[in-house]
Amino acid sequence: MITVSHATKRYGTATVVDDVSCTIRGGVTSIIGPNGAGKSTLLSMMSRLLPLDAGRVEVDGLDVSTTPGMQLARTLSILRQENQLTVRLSVRDLVGFGRFPHNNGRPTTADREHIERALDYLDLTALADRFVDELSGGQRQRAFIAMVLAQDTEHILLDEPLNNLDMKHSVDMMRLLRRLADDLGKTVVLVIHDINFASCYSDTILALRDGALIQQGPPEEIMTPAVLHRVYDVEIQVEQIRGNRIGVYFA
Repeated sequence: MITVSHATKRYGTATVVDDVSCTIRGGVTSIIGPNGAGKSTLLSMMSRLLPLDAGRVEVDGLDVSTTPGMQLARTLSILRQENQLTVRLSVRDLVGFGRFPHNNGRPTTADREHIERALDYLDLTALADRFVDELSGGQRQRAFIAMVLAQDTEHILLDEPLNNLDMKHSVDMMRLLRRLADDLGKTVVLVIHDINFASCYSDTILALRDGALIQQGPPEEIMTPAVLHRVYDVEIQVEQIRGNRIGVYFA
């Protein structure tokens, strides 16, 4: 369980996350909102990539601000929106970095099994010996997510994991994240721009605007014209299609 209590982040006189409190209990949680809503900043504070200016975040009772880094990294993993490599690595070596909190750089047979399982889960086995800089954008994104999966934490935080993915691979990725929650019991929290992916694959949605939490709830509570207008300031028609609420905002 992730508990966020009065989380606040300021840059000078600008408040980018404003006294946000929420509780995330398992499943898939999507954080939505317009540009500048504070989505990525909130996710970064959950993972200690950014310090809080006020408030507190706990993951399974561990205070992220004070828990030793290696202990926290065995409980929570995060993939940032932008990931840069300073050395040339094969896909398998990159995925292997996910095991560092468990082996401190001395991989065991169990670590290698985790690596191969993650490669297989992301359909990367055939590319395992290629260099990451030789991959397409979508393949590269899947390689970084395989690294996070190999870390084998209960909580997985992903900042815009659909970046660089086409329609097919975006669907495949959301199905994968749903499977991680359903089959492996992972808690998956992601920042996502597409409200319809959030609607179809999430258990819970956090809707932010101007740094504040507008509403938290299941898709049927968030995917309404009234709530979406409060979040995005645009008229969005909501249709029921195959049991899912779909926002129509293209025209």
